[in-house]
Amino acid sequence: MTHARNPPASSAPPGPFAEDGHGVHHDADHEDGRARRARTEPMTVRPLRDRRYAVETAGGVYVVALGSGTCTCPDHAIRGSRCKHLRRVAIEVTAGTVPAPHERVGVCAICGEGAFVPFAATGPQLCARHGFEPGEAVTDRETGKRLLVVSVTAHRADSYRTEEDRTIADYPTNDDYGAHEPVIEVVYLDSLRPDPEPADAKRYGFPASRLVRERS
Repeated sequence: MTHARNPPASSAPPGPFAEDGHGVHHDADHEDGRARRARTEPMTVRPLRDRRYAVETAGGVYVVALGSGTCTCPDHAIRGSRCKHLRRVAIEVTAGTVPAPHERVGVCAICGEGAFVPFAATGPQLCARHGFEPGEAVTDRETGKRLLVVSVTAHRADSYRTEEDRTIADYPTNDDYGAHEPVIEVVYLDSLRPDPEPADAKRYGFPASRLVRERS
């Protein structure tokens, strides 16, 4: 929304102008000022459910769409400038304090801490500290055997069913791990010798916290 306390475009002081590649004239002094204010002025950035951001300032609350590079403030709406609000959101996304437009805030199924996850992700999620990537070597806490991650599923341990028609959570060896955790599909490294492809090896499912990432 536009706040009445923001000055109209005519109140902008004169200064040296430069033309960008799109034929838009920008006040060079103002550009430097916007960058400085984006870094130093008190603002609160809150991600919205539609991939936009609400930016709360002393002068009002504005909505930034980082993907399209737009803001509802007068500086952008009237002057077409890359305003301090757009810059501030970009700064906070880069710093990792708010999710990027393709992300949303989720909760790690292992530690319960907030985590940025893909916007359309469903099922239990993992933070960077507890997550795994396909192709990553891991160790089974229970047996010490080395495994290779094939996929990170969106299924909980109490809903993922094995060939024996049992859920992963039903196995006694998984009693110490959360039934709500996502299931990680792996293959045993021993089964890949001499050189079968992971896709050809038998897959097994494990609760995420039963697996330990190998130290590099």
